[in-house]
Amino acid sequence: MTDALADVANLPGVADAVDDARSAVDRLLGHRILRRRSAEVSTESALRGARASAVLEGASVTLNELRTTENPSDPVVQGSLRVSAELGTLTETWRRAPRQALARLHVLAAADVVDNADLGRPRLDDGTVKDVLGLGEPPSPSEVAVRLDTLSGLLTESTKAPALVVGAIVHGELLTLRPFGWGDGLVARAAQRLTLVARGLDPKSLAAPEVGHLELADDYAETLRAYSSGTSEGVAQWIGHCAAAVAAAARDSQAICEAFMRG
Repeated sequence: MTDALADVANLPGVADAVDDARSAVDRLLGHRILRRRSAEVSTESALRGARASAVLEGASVTLNELRTTENPSDPVVQGSLRVSAELGTLTETWRRAPRQALARLHVLAAADVVDNADLGRPRLDDGTVKDVLGLGEPPSPSEVAVRLDTLSGLLTESTKAPALVVGAIVHGELLTLRPFGWGDGLVARAAQRLTLVARGLDPKSLAAPEVGHLELADDYAETLRAYSSGTSEGVAQWIGHCAAAVAAAARDSQAICEAFMRG
Protein backbone atom coordinates (compact mmCIF):
# COMPACT_ATOMS: atom_id res chain seq x y z
CA MET A 1 0.00 0.00 0.00
CA THR A 2 1.33 3.44 -0.90
CA ASP A 3 1.78 6.13 1.73
CA ALA A 4 1.20 9.41 -0.10
CA LEU A 5 1.77 11.56 2.97
CA ALA A 6 5.08 9.88 3.70
CA ASP A 7 6.12 10.58 0.12
CA VAL A 8 5.42 14.26 0.75
CA ALA A 9 7.50 14.11 3.92
CA ASN A 10 10.46 12.94 1.82
CA LEU A 11 10.45 16.01 -0.42
CA PRO A 12 13.73 18.00 -0.35
CA GLY A 13 14.05 20.29 2.67
CA VAL A 14 10.95 19.00 4.45
CA ALA A 15 12.70 16.75 6.98
CA ASP A 16 15.00 19.54 8.19
CA ALA A 17 12.10 21.98 8.53
CA VAL A 18 10.08 19.42 10.47
CA ASP A 19 13.01 18.66 12.79
CA ASP A 20 13.47 22.35 13.57
CA ALA A 21 9.79 22.75 14.41
CA ARG A 22 9.72 19.60 16.51
CA SER A 23 12.75 20.78 18.47
CA ALA A 24 11.01 24.08 19.23
CA VAL A 25 7.89 22.26 20.41
CA ASP A 26 9.95 19.86 22.54
CA ARG A 27 11.67 22.81 24.22
CA LEU A 28 8.25 24.23 25.02
CA LEU A 29 6.93 20.91 26.37
CA GLY A 30 9.94 20.66 28.66
CA HIS A 31 9.25 23.98 30.41
CA ARG A 32 8.99 23.35 34.13
CA ILE A 33 5.95 25.56 34.70
CA LEU A 34 3.85 23.17 32.61
CA ARG A 35 3.97 20.63 35.43
CA ARG A 36 1.46 22.74 37.34
CA ARG A 37 0.06 25.40 35.00
CA SER A 38 -0.27 23.77 31.59
CA ALA A 39 -4.03 24.43 31.51
CA GLU A 40 -3.42 28.17 31.91
CA VAL A 41 -0.85 28.15 29.12
CA SER A 42 -3.29 26.29 26.87
CA THR A 43 -6.02 28.82 27.63
CA GLU A 44 -3.79 31.77 26.83
CA SER A 45 -2.54 30.05 23.70
CA ALA A 46 -6.12 29.42 22.58
CA LEU A 47 -6.99 33.11 22.97
CA ARG A 48 -3.91 34.19 21.02
CA GLY A 49 -4.67 31.62 18.36
CA ALA A 50 -8.25 32.81 18.01
CA ARG A 51 -7.12 36.39 17.64
CA ALA A 52 -4.45 35.50 15.08
CA SER A 53 -6.83 33.41 12.99
CA ALA A 54 -9.43 36.18 12.99
CA VAL A 55 -6.85 38.73 11.83
CA LEU A 56 -5.68 36.41 9.05
CA GLU A 57 -9.34 36.16 8.03
CA GLY A 58 -9.55 39.93 7.67
CA ALA A 59 -10.66 41.08 11.12
CA SER A 60 -9.07 43.89 13.11
CA VAL A 61 -8.88 43.00 16.79
CA THR A 62 -6.33 43.14 19.58
CA LEU A 63 -5.73 40.70 22.41
CA ASN A 64 -6.79 43.34 24.89
CA GLU A 65 -10.09 43.79 23.08
CA LEU A 66 -10.72 40.07 23.26
CA ARG A 67 -10.00 40.07 26.96
CA THR A 68 -12.33 42.97 27.72
CA THR A 69 -15.18 42.61 25.21
CA GLU A 70 -17.75 40.00 26.17
CA ASN A 71 -19.59 39.91 22.83
CA PRO A 72 -17.46 41.13 19.89
CA SER A 73 -19.52 42.54 17.03
CA ASP A 74 -17.36 41.21 14.19
CA PRO A 75 -18.73 37.82 13.06
CA VAL A 76 -15.23 36.70 12.07
CA VAL A 77 -14.02 37.29 15.62
CA GLN A 78 -17.09 35.60 17.07
CA GLY A 79 -16.57 32.59 14.84
CA SER A 80 -12.89 32.34 15.64
CA LEU A 81 -13.59 32.41 19.37
CA ARG A 82 -16.24 29.71 19.08
CA VAL A 83 -13.91 27.50 17.06
CA SER A 84 -11.11 27.96 19.58
CA ALA A 85 -13.37 27.25 22.55
CA GLU A 86 -14.65 23.94 21.17
CA LEU A 87 -11.49 22.70 19.47
CA GLY A 88 -10.46 20.46 22.34
CA THR A 89 -13.72 18.51 22.20
CA LEU A 90 -13.20 17.53 18.55
CA THR A 91 -9.93 15.61 18.81
CA GLU A 92 -11.45 12.13 18.82
CA THR A 93 -13.95 13.02 16.09
CA TRP A 94 -11.08 14.34 13.97
CA ARG A 95 -9.26 11.02 14.33
CA ARG A 96 -12.15 8.80 13.23
CA ALA A 97 -14.46 11.06 11.18
CA PRO A 98 -12.65 14.13 9.82
CA ARG A 99 -15.52 15.17 7.55
CA GLN A 100 -17.81 15.32 10.57
CA ALA A 101 -15.29 17.43 12.47
CA LEU A 102 -14.90 19.81 9.52
CA ALA A 103 -18.66 20.25 9.35
CA ARG A 104 -18.75 21.13 13.05
CA LEU A 105 -15.87 23.58 12.66
CA HIS A 106 -17.76 25.38 9.89
CA VAL A 107 -20.92 25.54 11.98
CA LEU A 108 -18.91 27.20 14.74
CA ALA A 109 -17.05 29.54 12.38
CA ALA A 110 -19.97 30.73 10.28
CA ALA A 111 -23.05 30.53 12.49
CA ASP A 112 -23.59 34.32 12.40
CA VAL A 113 -23.19 34.66 8.64
CA VAL A 114 -24.28 31.59 6.68
CA ASP A 115 -27.84 30.28 6.34
CA ASN A 116 -28.56 27.36 8.64
CA ALA A 117 -29.18 25.06 5.68
CA ASP A 118 -25.66 25.69 4.39
CA LEU A 119 -23.76 25.41 7.68
CA GLY A 120 -21.31 22.52 7.66
CA ARG A 121 -22.09 21.64 4.04
CA PRO A 122 -19.55 21.97 1.22
CA ARG A 123 -20.73 24.42 -1.41
CA LEU A 124 -22.86 22.99 -4.20
CA ASP A 125 -22.59 25.82 -6.70
CA ASP A 126 -20.13 28.39 -8.01
CA GLY A 127 -21.48 31.24 -5.90
CA THR A 128 -19.40 33.82 -4.06
CA VAL A 129 -16.39 32.44 -2.24
CA LYS A 130 -14.62 34.71 0.22
CA ASP A 131 -11.01 35.13 -0.92
CA VAL A 132 -9.20 36.90 1.91
CA LEU A 133 -5.74 35.81 0.75
CA GLY A 134 -6.18 36.64 -2.93
CA LEU A 135 -5.83 33.04 -4.08
CA GLY A 136 -7.99 33.52 -7.15
CA GLU A 137 -10.69 31.29 -8.59
CA PRO A 138 -11.51 28.37 -6.29
CA PRO A 139 -11.92 24.79 -7.49
CA SER A 140 -15.37 23.72 -8.68
CA PRO A 141 -17.80 22.05 -6.24
CA SER A 142 -17.27 18.73 -8.01
CA GLU A 143 -13.50 18.97 -7.53
CA VAL A 144 -14.03 20.01 -3.93
CA ALA A 145 -16.11 16.89 -3.29
CA VAL A 146 -13.50 14.57 -4.77
CA ARG A 147 -10.56 16.16 -2.98
CA LEU A 148 -12.36 16.27 0.38
CA ASP A 149 -13.04 12.55 0.05
CA THR A 150 -9.39 11.94 -0.79
CA LEU A 151 -8.21 14.04 2.16
CA SER A 152 -10.57 12.27 4.53
CA GLY A 153 -9.28 8.92 3.30
CA LEU A 154 -5.67 9.95 3.85
CA LEU A 155 -6.45 11.11 7.39
CA THR A 156 -8.08 7.83 8.40
CA GLU A 157 -5.32 5.63 6.96
CA SER A 158 -2.04 4.90 8.72
CA THR A 159 0.98 6.93 7.64
CA LYS A 160 4.60 7.33 8.61
CA ALA A 161 4.45 11.05 7.86
CA PRO A 162 5.11 13.37 10.83
CA ALA A 163 2.15 15.19 12.36
CA LEU A 164 3.50 18.50 11.12
CA VAL A 165 3.47 17.32 7.49
CA VAL A 166 -0.06 15.96 7.83
CA GLY A 167 -1.24 19.20 9.42
CA ALA A 168 0.32 21.27 6.67
CA ILE A 169 -1.39 19.19 3.97
CA VAL A 170 -4.73 19.50 5.77
CA HIS A 171 -4.33 23.27 6.04
CA GLY A 172 -3.13 23.68 2.47
CA GLU A 173 -5.86 21.51 0.96
CA LEU A 174 -8.68 23.22 2.84
CA LEU A 175 -7.53 26.72 1.97
CA THR A 176 -6.94 25.74 -1.64
CA LEU A 177 -10.40 24.17 -1.92
CA ARG A 178 -12.27 26.76 0.19
CA PRO A 179 -15.00 24.12 0.50
CA PHE A 180 -17.57 26.20 2.35
CA GLY A 181 -17.18 29.63 0.78
CA TRP A 182 -17.11 31.56 4.07
CA GLY A 183 -14.91 30.97 7.10
CA ASP A 184 -12.62 28.54 5.28
CA GLY A 185 -9.49 30.06 6.76
CA LEU A 186 -10.81 29.69 10.30
CA VAL A 187 -11.67 26.06 9.57
CA ALA A 188 -8.34 25.28 7.87
CA ARG A 189 -6.19 26.73 10.63
CA ALA A 190 -8.24 24.97 13.31
CA ALA A 191 -7.92 21.69 11.41
CA GLN A 192 -4.15 22.06 11.32
CA ARG A 193 -4.03 22.60 15.06
CA LEU A 194 -6.36 19.64 15.64
CA THR A 195 -4.00 17.48 13.61
CA LEU A 196 -0.99 18.44 15.72
CA VAL A 197 -2.93 17.64 18.89
CA ALA A 198 -4.50 14.41 17.66
CA ARG A 199 -1.22 13.06 16.26
CA GLY A 200 0.76 13.76 19.40
CA LEU A 201 3.08 16.61 18.44
CA ASP A 202 1.37 19.00 20.86
CA PRO A 203 -1.14 16.87 22.82
CA LYS A 204 -2.12 19.62 25.27
CA SER A 205 -2.52 22.26 22.55
CA LEU A 206 0.05 24.55 24.09
CA ALA A 207 1.29 26.19 20.88
CA ALA A 208 -0.96 28.12 18.48
CA PRO A 209 0.18 27.69 14.86
CA GLU A 210 -2.19 30.51 13.95
CA VAL A 211 0.09 32.88 15.86
CA GLY A 212 3.03 31.69 13.80
CA HIS A 213 1.14 32.11 10.53
CA LEU A 214 0.30 35.67 11.51
CA GLU A 215 3.90 36.38 12.50
CA LEU A 216 4.95 35.11 9.07
CA ALA A 217 2.00 36.67 7.28
CA ASP A 218 4.12 38.03 4.42
CA ASP A 219 4.86 34.43 3.38
CA TYR A 220 1.48 32.92 4.20
CA ALA A 221 -0.44 33.60 1.00
CA GLU A 222 2.65 33.27 -1.19
CA THR A 223 3.53 29.80 0.04
CA LEU A 224 -0.12 28.75 -0.08
CA ARG A 225 -0.24 29.74 -3.74
CA ALA A 226 2.91 27.67 -4.22
CA TYR A 227 1.13 24.71 -2.63
CA SER A 228 -1.92 25.25 -4.83
CA SER A 229 0.27 24.98 -7.91
CA GLY A 230 0.57 21.27 -7.19
CA THR A 231 4.31 21.10 -7.85
CA SER A 232 6.64 19.21 -5.53
CA GLU A 233 8.62 22.41 -4.98
CA GLY A 234 5.46 24.34 -4.11
CA VAL A 235 4.26 21.73 -1.64
CA ALA A 236 7.67 21.62 0.04
CA GLN A 237 7.73 25.42 0.25
CA TRP A 238 4.32 25.43 1.97
CA ILE A 239 5.35 22.74 4.46
CA GLY A 240 8.47 24.75 5.22
CA HIS A 241 6.29 27.76 6.00
CA CYS A 242 4.02 25.68 8.24
CA ALA A 243 7.03 24.28 10.09
CA ALA A 244 8.37 27.78 10.65
CA ALA A 245 4.94 28.89 11.88
CA VAL A 246 4.77 26.05 14.40
CA ALA A 247 8.28 26.87 15.63
CA ALA A 248 7.29 30.54 16.02
CA ALA A 249 4.15 29.50 17.89
CA ALA A 250 6.19 27.34 20.25
CA ARG A 251 8.50 30.27 21.00
CA ASP A 252 5.46 32.47 21.67
CA SER A 253 4.09 29.92 24.13
CA GLN A 254 7.48 29.70 25.80
CA ALA A 255 7.22 33.44 26.33
CA ILE A 256 3.82 32.82 27.96
CA CYS A 257 5.46 30.29 30.26
CA GLU A 258 8.19 32.76 31.19
CA ALA A 259 5.61 35.44 31.92
CA PHE A 260 3.78 33.08 34.27
CA MET A 261 7.09 32.27 35.96
CA ARG A 262 7.64 35.95 36.63
CA GLY A 263 4.13 36.23 38.02
